[in-house]
Amino acid sequence: MNPINPKFLSSMYRKEPIPSFLVTIGLVDAAIGGLGNRVGLFSFGIVTVGSALALRWWLQQRPIQPSQPLAQTYLPPASSSVPTLATPKRKRSG
Repeated sequence: MNPINPKFLSSMYRKEPIPSFLVTIGLVDAAIGGLGNRVGLFSFGIVTVGSALALRWWLQQRPIQPSQPLAQTYLPPASSSVPTLATPKRKRSG
């Protein structure tokens, strides 16, 4: 069984693209820093992953305000204040 489900990853990226991108960048930095004995890059990666997870947690904690449906009107009500468009007729040459 695959431990990282591709459907889970794609749904996570679709729902929260910024924290997911920051987690990816942080994990790559931490992996490069850990394998290359670069303590600064490794710690920067760990801090980036931690801040991305904190951002994701903070975004989930905010209450979502239900948006009130707006009445969509494409045209104003029939009145005389709407000007009519008239295009001048052109003579065809030829």
